[in-house]
Amino acid sequence: MKLESFWQATAPVFNGAATAPLPARADVVVVGGGFTGMSAALNLARSGVDVVLLESGNVMSQASARNGGHCNTGLAQNFSALVASKGLEQASRFYRAYDGAVSYVQQLIEEENIDCDFRMCGKIKLASKASHFAGLRDAWQMMRTTVDPDVVLYSKDEIRQEVGSDNFHGGLLQKRGGQMHMGKFGIGLAQAAANSGAKIYPHHAVKGMTRIKGHQHRIQTAQGEIIADKVLMATGCSNVGPFPWFQRRIVPVGSFIVATAPLERALIEGLLNQDRTYVTSMNIGNYFRTTADNRLIFGGRARFAVSNPTSDTKSGEILHRSMVEMFPALAAASIDYCWGGMVDMTADRLPHAGEHEGVFYSMGYSGHGTQMSVWMGSVMANLLMEKRVDNPWQREDWPALPGYHGRPWFLPLAGLYYRFKDRIS
Repeated sequence: MKLESFWQATAPVFNGAATAPLPARADVVVVGGGFTGMSAALNLARSGVDVVLLESGNVMSQASARNGGHCNTGLAQNFSALVASKGLEQASRFYRAYDGAVSYVQQLIEEENIDCDFRMCGKIKLASKASHFAGLRDAWQMMRTTVDPDVVLYSKDEIRQEVGSDNFHGGLLQKRGGQMHMGKFGIGLAQAAANSGAKIYPHHAVKGMTRIKGHQHRIQTAQGEIIADKVLMATGCSNVGPFPWFQRRIVPVGSFIVATAPLERALIEGLLNQDRTYVTSMNIGNYFRTTADNRLIFGGRARFAVSNPTSDTKSGEILHRSMVEMFPALAAASIDYCWGGMVDMTADRLPHAGEHEGVFYSMGYSGHGTQMSVWMGSVMANLLMEKRVDNPWQREDWPALPGYHGRPWFLPLAGLYYRFKDRIS
């Protein structure tokens, strides 16, 4: 079992890194080489903007290439619950933003001819307990009359025809869900940005950032400094570096994933006969899908802990047991890859994007960022170019988490809380 992301291990090599020394200045400096940053850099460069992207490690080395590979319409919350908390108009706006983000990813793949195994397959939310089915039914009733007339509700008997497991009590199908190879897509996106003229500097960690005036900042790296007329923060968790304001608002939570060895196609068809993306309804639940080479990618918050080799190994063992419990036919399947990644979780489990003290930002996707981060890169590029654009994640206030300063000391307690909620639900 390799302790590395399957997406990264099987992705092409990025050969678009800048070779010249860091320039003295740029129109825009993007901090972060994941989906948001690369999408923004691509859109800015396409428009003739002088853009420099700084990434502390390799491009696409964090959440963008360490996730479950889903690209779905839908938010982290149950839609009916979101309507109750935000109102129908706002909840519908958020939902349609995610739907549009899936379309944007599909369009971008076609425009840039990115070979990443993309396909639309639909997403099913699975009721892990009989009591959870009522929540899916409420969401279905609300969604089909407002934002998604094609959403389908499955009974317990019907879901057994879709998923070859006795663990589920119904399901909710959103047909606009998709999937892709995250490593191939990410490197393809980065290559497209470089080909369009973006200057991409891997291994250029930001060590300091000082406001000069307005939007203009001086940014220090170990390799030198650069003056940016505008800055876009696209750093996900932001838990490393001189970014205390963001660190007080985002909690990095580990999510862990395993990939099996290639399986017999007949076995996959017997377990997942429509071959969609799937997520269970538990707070500490699972998500899974197959790959183009017939592996099962199976993930979840196996432990409320940060990702590191020890934690990833323990989580991989938990995930393997959960996978076999769900699908006993996979008892003999070996695990080829096991990895973890950090989810940039916000208190309301919704993204945040806007401007703070002259710095633009988009982050906090809370485990649902594959499509939204790519689309928000284009949104933020338009904002930086002072074009009129709809930014659904601009809020007047983004309060800090009380007592939190960037070190998630409370994760074990949060794990106990969510396990208790799952137990009594």
